[in-house]
Amino acid sequence: MGPGGACWRGGGVPGGFKRWLSSSAPAPRVCVVGSGPAGFYTAQHVLKHHGGARVDIYEKLPVPFGLVRFGVAPDHPEVKNVINAFTQTARSERCAYYGNVTVGRDVTVAELQQAYHAVVLSYGAEDNRVLGIPGENLSGVYSARAFVGWYNGLPENRDLKPDLSCETALILGHGNVALDIARILLSPLHLLRKTDITDSSLAALACSKVKRVWLVGRRGPLQVAFTIKELREMINLPGARPVLNPADFTGLENTIKDAPRPRKRLTELLIKTALEKPGEKMMEAQAAAAQAAAPREWGLKFQRSPQEVLPTADGRRARGIRMALTRLEGLGDSAKAVPTGDTEELECGLVLSSIGYRSLPLDPAVPFDTQRGVIPNSSGRVEGVPGLYPPGCVWDAC
Repeated sequence: MGPGGACWRGGGVPGGFKRWLSSSAPAPRVCVVGSGPAGFYTAQHVLKHHGGARVDIYEKLPVPFGLVRFGVAPDHPEVKNVINAFTQTARSERCAYYGNVTVGRDVTVAELQQAYHAVVLSYGAEDNRVLGIPGENLSGVYSARAFVGWYNGLPENRDLKPDLSCETALILGHGNVALDIARILLSPLHLLRKTDITDSSLAALACSKVKRVWLVGRRGPLQVAFTIKELREMINLPGARPVLNPADFTGLENTIKDAPRPRKRLTELLIKTALEKPGEKMMEAQAAAAQAAAPREWGLKFQRSPQEVLPTADGRRARGIRMALTRLEGLGDSAKAVPTGDTEELECGLVLSSIGYRSLPLDPAVPFDTQRGVIPNSSGRVEGVPGLYPPGCVWDAC
């Protein structure tokens, strides 16, 4: 049985599939490819607003919930609470879940189109954006997706075995996923033990030598993509201190006066953290004690773009990264990073790329824009293929 009693059949196409092909069921039948948040929210909407509709969810993994299960950091259980709502959806008599079914291999999109009135493609972005620089295939270089999958127990990443024997790790990216990884790398073990992190990951982190994490971005403080909640959590992480260059934040107070409130609050927190100075009466002994209480550190580096991962003498492992220094053209979120011609090298034995994901083609019958890594769609419909929809389509028009 599936979650909460929903129908669950692992391996292959459901037994009633051929029967559906020949039947003429009066109620609308909707197929959702992918059981992550987009898939379940789609199913919820259809079941709520179309009283007679039935929804079948197909998932290539044996278990549902996608990024909620395998993408959310293990120390953020509150974010995973949405699984409870998804489970209620799966319990509906008009919803069925079929795990371990790979669309495009076990069943074609054309066959699904014959069996259903509508097919919604919400299988997500399953590939990583590559850096496209020399050395990114060296040992010690990992994608954020693989690393997150490793500590969350995603089957395809369970054997990753990242080498955590270096002191300095570098994460390329200034988003929430980058902060998640930094936090997991630097969190005290007693906190991680309270989470649902995998036992093997916990054992590896217990032996980790990483004590410093740099998060590097091409643009500046006004373009970071993480949110204030995650930033505050990182700033207050026990045993780790933030290392921010005051020069990166000096004068930003005036720049953000008219910024949207979320951006303004986020930047104010960064400014406060970077420019706050200890009281004049603090003694050297107190400062030393504070430093000892925070043996690990993390920091943000801005206006740097990766140029090359530098190899060790034997050419097998990463020993550092060469970065091009950039300047910004434009303002706000639209600002572009342009190389200045200067470079900088930073020593690190672990490089994690958190620069986003891209979708992969699902089936030859589904059009795919390889340049953008998306299925071409407009007005809530896949272009040129009737009955095929991206997630988030306007269901009243479907």
